[in-house]
Amino acid sequence: MSYADQVFIHMCQDILDNGCSTEGEKVRPKWEDGSYAYTIKRFGVVNRYDLSKEFPALTLRRTAIKSAFDELLWIWQKKSNNIRDLNSHIWDSWADENGSIGKAYGYQLGVKHQYREGMMDQVDRVIYDLKHNPYSRRIMTNLYVHQDLHEMNLYPCAYSMTFNVTKKPGSEKLTLNAILNQRSQDVLTANNWNVCQYALLVHMMAQVCGMEVGELVHVIADAHIYDRHIPLVRELISRPVYDAPIVRLNPDVTDFYAFTTDDLTVENYQTGPQIRNIPVAI
Repeated sequence: MSYADQVFIHMCQDILDNGCSTEGEKVRPKWEDGSYAYTIKRFGVVNRYDLSKEFPALTLRRTAIKSAFDELLWIWQKKSNNIRDLNSHIWDSWADENGSIGKAYGYQLGVKHQYREGMMDQVDRVIYDLKHNPYSRRIMTNLYVHQDLHEMNLYPCAYSMTFNVTKKPGSEKLTLNAILNQRSQDVLTANNWNVCQYALLVHMMAQVCGMEVGELVHVIADAHIYDRHIPLVRELISRPVYDAPIVRLNPDVTDFYAFTTDDLTVENYQTGPQIRNIPVAI
């Protein structure tokens, strides 16, 4: 079985068995019919994935890894906040008439700041430090910029990446690890999507900086299952599981900004059936 399946099943069962219900409380999200979307939630979920062993894709159902990669490139490479630069419709509900989601996600990564080494945005700062000062404990990004929150159509959920470099005994290469911090996550719709995205980001950064991949640690402050998702989750985590797929990036790409979705290959991805028409709370 994929290790990601083990993590997901354990997390979902823990939320269902030990979670706290928000039913009857004052909540923001609503369903399409206007009723409040309540959840069962767990605070402070921490999941670890060793990317050197296997790629953390679920096999309980298929994660659209190429589409997840496309969204990651939209945010981290294109640094865009306009859905017209994205090849999917997952952000349509939060876009204005011009396609903008406001000063969120890619916009924040693209803002340049003055450093001692010159003007850089957050992505270029990470790449610079990984190449020139890899043992720094300050290699991180932050999308949760308070002075711009009022101009974001959705506050960032996955808001911070912290990169940390280690070295395995006997290895010539450094090992790149990372922590993804997430304030909130709809576990059914978004968990493995985000895990696959940021696993790919670690692979990308490691490749362009001449490193090996290590651990991805995923910290979720509010991991929740929506009330209307509970029967779907119960059915999902009861399914058979399979081995993790083989996921590779084109090894010839050494420029972070040269990656395209064509540079991603996914092989031997056996999964259970997809869940269709999952209701999404807005």
